[in-house]
Amino acid sequence: MLTYLRIKNLALVEEISLEPESGCTMITGETGAGKSILLGAMGLALGLRGDKSLIRTGTEQATVEAVFDLSRMDRVPIEHFLDEKGVEPCEENELRIRRTLGVSGNNRQFINGTSVPVSVLATLGDMLVDIHGPHDHQSLLYPARQLAILNYFGCAYSAGIRGGYSETLKEYSEIYGRLKELEKRRHNLVTDEQSYRQQLDMLKYQVKEIESAVLNEETDSNLEERYTRAEHAVDILRLVQEGFGILADDENSILTQCAALRRILREASRLDHSGLEPILVQLDRVNENLREISVLFSHYMENVEIDPEEFQEMEERLNRINGLKRKYGRTVQEIIRFGVEAEERLRQLEGRDVELSILNDEISRLWEELKRKGKILTEQRRELIPILEKKVCSHLRELGFNRGYFKIESEPLPLKEGEFIGSFSEGLERVEFLFGPNPGDLPKPLKSIASSGEMARVMLALKTVLAEADRVPVLLFDEVDANVGGETALAVGRMIREIGAKRQVFCITHLAPVAASGDHQLCVVKEVKNDQTHVHVESLNEEERVIELARMLGGQMEESRKYAATLLKKCREEKQ
Repeated sequence: MLTYLRIKNLALVEEISLEPESGCTMITGETGAGKSILLGAMGLALGLRGDKSLIRTGTEQATVEAVFDLSRMDRVPIEHFLDEKGVEPCEENELRIRRTLGVSGNNRQFINGTSVPVSVLATLGDMLVDIHGPHDHQSLLYPARQLAILNYFGCAYSAGIRGGYSETLKEYSEIYGRLKELEKRRHNLVTDEQSYRQQLDMLKYQVKEIESAVLNEETDSNLEERYTRAEHAVDILRLVQEGFGILADDENSILTQCAALRRILREASRLDHSGLEPILVQLDRVNENLREISVLFSHYMENVEIDPEEFQEMEERLNRINGLKRKYGRTVQEIIRFGVEAEERLRQLEGRDVELSILNDEISRLWEELKRKGKILTEQRRELIPILEKKVCSHLRELGFNRGYFKIESEPLPLKEGEFIGSFSEGLERVEFLFGPNPGDLPKPLKSIASSGEMARVMLALKTVLAEADRVPVLLFDEVDANVGGETALAVGRMIREIGAKRQVFCITHLAPVAASGDHQLCVVKEVKNDQTHVHVESLNEEERVIELARMLGGQMEESRKYAATLLKKCREEKQ
């Protein structure tokens, strides 16, 4: 239930804080006092559309805060939803919602302190509150929701339906879930023949290319490192060999040139022995050093371990693996994993016919089971529908539709194996609620009803019947008293009070008989101070309720006060 509502800088409201109680709360006030602001604030807290035009003039931001006590509710779907959306869990059974609208367009919404998109807030709002008014979302207008309501009603009255409605619905849903899963698997296998062949050829090529490489994760993973070392050895050997050629191995090597120089100087020394002998001695020393260097070169080249063929093989393998990496993964491990997955997919495609045959047999079997269980569900709904129609019509007569009627139309869905499975998620038929307010009127779908007063009263009749079955914990009604009066107004009040015994109800009303039926009453007051309009809400005690009801009856004359007191007393006695 809603335990706290705070509105700040919204429309004419500067700030209002309410702590609503359980049961039925009536909201009254002069026409134009601002009762709709409470409705609008609740809508904002539930994710309805809001814009900066709602912000109080002269302020930068409007805020609405709401706190719901979940201790009396079915918490499981709400907790599951919050967890699914990554929202902080509720503490001490309290769900906290805050929404802000900014003049700059910076609108934000929070659930338990977690910032969420407005769509998440709207979905949560549908789980918490039903708002029934001329311009607000009305969940009972659409066939999918109407079928869900019929299911709720069926489960509540399951004991009176042969076979147990809730059990049948559960079994049908389980069969549908298995069938949907198998349909998805079949869809993944079945493609057009050209696409199938293309996939088959591609997978064969990929598997063959990876298999032919005979990858070894342990040795091939460090191949690039080993190749780099080998590549450096080749460069060094090439340079050393080039240097050795210059020193000793080439035709015009340094040692060859030194030998020629020594011969020339030896010839010359015969003519000048004393002058050239020192030069020859130095030249011999240089020559000896160069020969020693030549020997060192030879030893170094002999000790460099390299197999040109092995290096070439290493280079070719590395190029091959790099080519595979560009196609199948950044590492050898990823390439191997891709190959395993491709091989499995290839196996599936090559065994497609066998797997499809098995799937088709299982799907056909489940379709027959679904149809069998669906027919049982249809028969049970045929028993349910007249019961629900009768109960709703009975309440409609109390609400002033003496000759109006409520009808539930059930239309079989075209049942053909291979049709979109989603069409049969709730059964084998389409259900729609119809209403005819006057004799001779053709019944029309609820969404086609033009009068908001008629719509609200139909909703009220349905909600009264479904109070035990429907899970939405908070209801807010607007204009339920449109175009009614006298005994019908009293009936409207009684129904709202009945719903309030099982749900928290807020009702905006202009009729004293309806307002008197509430367990609690709030009065919205508009006043002008310092040339500014303010709206505030007062929680009325017994005496103040009499005064407010008298005003609604037409004035503060003694007769009005007496009748107001009589209304309150009568409603109190009915509650007891």
